[in-house]
Parts: sequence; C-alpha cells; structure tokens
Amino acid sequence: MTTATNWDTFSTALGDIEVIRDRNQLEKLSKDYYHFSPVLQKQLADKVADIVVRPQSEAEVLQVAQVCVERQLPVTLRGAGTGNYGQCIPLAGGVVLDLSRLNQVKWVKPGMACVEAGAKLAAIDKVTRASGWELRMYPSTYRTATIGGFIGGGSGGIGSITYGQLRDRGNLNAVRVVTLEDQPRVLTLRGDDVQKVLHAYGTNGIITELEIPLGPAYAWAEVIVVFDDFMHAARFGQALGEADGLVKKLISIQAWPIPSYFQSLKPYLPTGKHAALLMVAEPSLELFEALVKAWGAEITYRKLAAEAGKGTAIAEFTWNHTTLHARSVDPGFTYLQTLFPYDPELTLVEHMLNQFGDEALMHLEFFRVEGKVIAAALQLVRYTSEARLNEIIRYHEAKGAFIANPHTYILEDGGRKTVDLDQVNFKAEVDPYGLLNPGKMRGWLERFN
Repeated sequence: MTTATNWDTFSTALGDIEVIRDRNQLEKLSKDYYHFSPVLQKQLADKVADIVVRPQSEAEVLQVAQVCVERQLPVTLRGAGTGNYGQCIPLAGGVVLDLSRLNQVKWVKPGMACVEAGAKLAAIDKVTRASGWELRMYPSTYRTATIGGFIGGGSGGIGSITYGQLRDRGNLNAVRVVTLEDQPRVLTLRGDDVQKVLHAYGTNGIITELEIPLGPAYAWAEVIVVFDDFMHAARFGQALGEADGLVKKLISIQAWPIPSYFQSLKPYLPTGKHAALLMVAEPSLELFEALVKAWGAEITYRKLAAEAGKGTAIAEFTWNHTTLHARSVDPGFTYLQTLFPYDPELTLVEHMLNQFGDEALMHLEFFRVEGKVIAAALQLVRYTSEARLNEIIRYHEAKGAFIANPHTYILEDGGRKTVDLDQVNFKAEVDPYGLLNPGKMRGWLERFN
C-alpha cells in the first residue's frame, strides 16, 4: 500500500479530474459479482483499490495514464462492475479507473454507431432505436452494464442466437485505446485488430471509444412456454433456434425447480413444469405459435413489445441473471458455464442432466457458433466443496463439453484456455511495465518465469 501523502500528491497531479477516497466507496467500486463463485470469494474479498479516478473524456484518460506511468501505479479498469469473474477487481491495489463518465453516443449511421466506453447498453439502444437500429447482442445486465465492460469482459448474450459471439468477425468494427507507455498514446484498432483487446479484461489497453455494428430493431414480444419434460423443452429450443424464418433474440430453457426462483413470474410458471423464456419478433408470432402447438407445449405468458418495455424484462431471468435470482433464494448455489458440442439431438445435454440431477440444475441458452445452433449451459450447482466442483468440471471436459470456468480470475484459465500471443505481444507494446490489471493475464506472467 502507498501512503496517504503519496495519494495526496497523486490527486493534486490530476487537477480537476474526480477522485474518490472514501473507504466505503473504494470497497464498492473495487468489486463485481465475483461472489457468485465461492472459490473467488475466498481469493478476492480483501482486494481493494487505494483510489478511484473518474475521468470524463479521453483527454482526461490520457492525463491519468501519464501520471500513473510516471509513478508506476497499477491501474484496473471498471465499467459498471457487472462481471462475475473478478475482471475489475484490483489484485494489487492502486488505481481503479472508472470509465462510467465517458458515456456519449457520438454518432449513429445505418447499421453502425460510435460510442464511448462508459455508455450503458440500454442507453445506447434508446438512441439507436430512434432510427430503426439496435444492439446486436447484450448480457442480462443490459440496463446497467457499459459497452466497454461488455467488450472487455463479456462474450455474448441476448441476441447471440442470431449474431453469434462478440469475438466473431463483424461484431466489433473498431476501438480507440489509450496506452500506458512513457508517453501514452491513443491508438485506433480496426477490423481483425480489435481482437487484440476484445475480452482481455482491460489488461492491455484502456478502451475509450468503440464503433459497433447494429442490427435492425424489431418489436420484441416476450413469451413463456412450459413443458412436462425438460429434454422435450430443450429440443424445442434447438428447433426454434434452427427455424431461420422465425426472428428471435432469446431462447432460454430452464429445468424445474429453477422457475420457482423467479418470484415475479410465478403466476406463469406452474409447479413442476420446465420453462422456455423467449424473445420473438412480433411479425413471427403467428408461425411461432404454430411451432409451439406442433410440439404440444403451452404458452402461459405473452407480452407484446409495447408492454414488454415496462417493468422487469424477461431477459433479466436468463443467462447469468438466472444465477442471481437462484442465489437470492438459496445462496448455496454457484454455477458453471458449459458449451456443448454441436448435436441437434442434445445427447450430451441429456447425459449430464441424468448424471448430476439436482446437484447441477440444467439451464440452457442457445446461440450460434460458426453458423450452427449450439446449446450452452449455465447450470446451477449446489456447492459442497471446491474439490467436488472441480470433479464436476473434469467430468464434463472428459465427455467433450467445454467449460468456461467462472471460478478463476485468470483470463486464459476461464474461457480462452490458451494463451493469445497477439494479446500478450500487444500488452508488451502498449503496457511495457505491466501496470494494467496486473495478475490477470497468464501469458504475461509466464514471460517472466
């Protein structure tokens, strides 16, 4: 830790840029939803920044970068803190750089927008939908998450059933990045070069501005369909995903008793029934309902777009919000993130359902990978021990399922599994002292071992 006198000098060097030193605020602004993982709870609970800095412009970010490099201070980037893996938690104290004040939508063109990193996803949509366009995809934290945080720490979400994942070519056009060199610069990365900082946890550049592609804005209806059998529900989800003529944004399949944790939806979730939580474009509803009938299922909830915009959105019961709702009822739950291999019959999904039963409640989200409809699971795991959690992970991997491990804060040990040399080499270029989010990038740490 650095002395308070040093931080006085540091604050003075920043001039009028906002700094926060209140201990309660430092605690709050140093954390995300890492507590979803009992493993991370033990590792990260005591990690707190020495100071939080809130610039309001790219010019102020450059000024902060210069002062931090001169003093060799660790810098951890923060958007809204809605991540789950400790991405924005400062392992080495120092400065948390809160970018939430860089929140402007700079321009919107047909199919494209330029936005600052701290702009909230819902706020971006509000602007772009006025001209008939919307974000292609977003996490369940849509109302609070920032675009920079999503690009830096996310992977996909609502909308991925159509557009795939963030990393897929065409889902991010360009970024502006501030470096932490002796003389900080602003670099523009375009095209495939955006991969150098995409999903890098802010370890190798401070994203200040992004050019993002948009999709056509639809009137999205929210629908709940219930089933007596989970695998029947899951295969319905696969069939809906593959029905390319039906325009949809969300296919989330929840095994009972998960629906019992959704308090405000309880009237539409009969006891013992497995549920599909869906977003379907209104022009597709008629033939969507014909598909539901063909599968012998029942629609219990249908809200058209005009009403769906009021109150809690159905998307806030899916993806990682499912975990949030379950843990609010039973904090003993944690979760996994499982990508099943392409298999329209969902054979491995059924195997895991039978293998683990109530210990790992099945929760599927469907999205596209290389053009194919794939089931990903965010199973709710009844946590007993880290050893047992690791056994469950190893069993999945041995059977051919890919686990994006949400119980590690190391970038490559979570979703990537391999060191991305382009990202490591870019860090060497733009952050030669290793000041950005230190301790999170294994490829950088291994350079010195």
